[in-house]
Amino acid sequence: MTEVPGNLPTRRLLLVHAHPDDETINNGVTMAKYVAEGALVTLVTCTLGEEGEVIPPELAHLASDRDDTLGPYRIGELDTAMAELGVTDHRFLGGPGRYRDSGMMGVAQNDHPGCFWRADLDEAAGHLANVILEVRPQVLVTYDDNGGYGHPDHIQAHRVAMRGYELAAERGHRIARVYEICMPRSVVEAGFARLAAAGEDFPFEGIATPDDVPGVVDDDQVHVTVDGAAYNDRKSAAMRAHASQIAVDDPFFSLSNDLGQVIFTTESYRQVRGEIPIPGTRGHDLFEGLADAADGDDTDSAGDAADGTGDGAR
Repeated sequence: MTEVPGNLPTRRLLLVHAHPDDETINNGVTMAKYVAEGALVTLVTCTLGEEGEVIPPELAHLASDRDDTLGPYRIGELDTAMAELGVTDHRFLGGPGRYRDSGMMGVAQNDHPGCFWRADLDEAAGHLANVILEVRPQVLVTYDDNGGYGHPDHIQAHRVAMRGYELAAERGHRIARVYEICMPRSVVEAGFARLAAAGEDFPFEGIATPDDVPGVVDDDQVHVTVDGAAYNDRKSAAMRAHASQIAVDDPFFSLSNDLGQVIFTTESYRQVRGEIPIPGTRGHDLFEGLADAADGDDTDSAGDAADGTGDGAR
């Protein structure tokens, strides 16, 4: 669904993700919070997630090695999840099915001619730049350069997001800030302490480890932490909507490995473009300090360099 108002809201957030469900696991409370506060939240998903491992036995026939209809099914799951979060502007990069899920690193699907991993970077980033020029976000959120955990589609999503940022700037709109998704080590450790304390009440076969959480960084590398406790119910509902991929028993969830993880109600970000904050400082709003302007080239610093790193980076 794409529903962009003619008069753009003052604050505009763009998220770039690899597959349906990544957005909710990583940014569900962030998306719900900013929608509730009146921001335009735009989600671009790069593939349909055709190679996902299906959890419910009754949906097993959808898998790529059987009917190969998981991708279209996950479009419906994403529609439902976004309705739970209140997001009305969500799109697939280049249109639904333009790029196919590449599977995990090192599998045969990496060589499929239509897979996202093999996509021409400038072509794919050009599709994203078109979205950027339409919605003119001040803030862009995506993965780090390892895609959080090394999945080829996540790595490619990072590359496309950063190249799309550059192409859009060349065409007239420079995004003020780019953030990478991350998790502070102290928060992850506290979450897994809760897992260990669950005892007999724990609903899954096993317990994941902190190594299963993508993007874990030392606390002083985190620039913004969004407190989304008030929106946890929406995040949990959106995760349940992705039932082919996620099993939810709030406050826990698992993926196809049936190893339980915590549903985090705070979501964290490291800024990599714009005026980079001093290490160890942390805010609680992705837009904090940005000029309120519905149009125009919104930047932290008039000295932002052409590569987007910012003369004011510290």
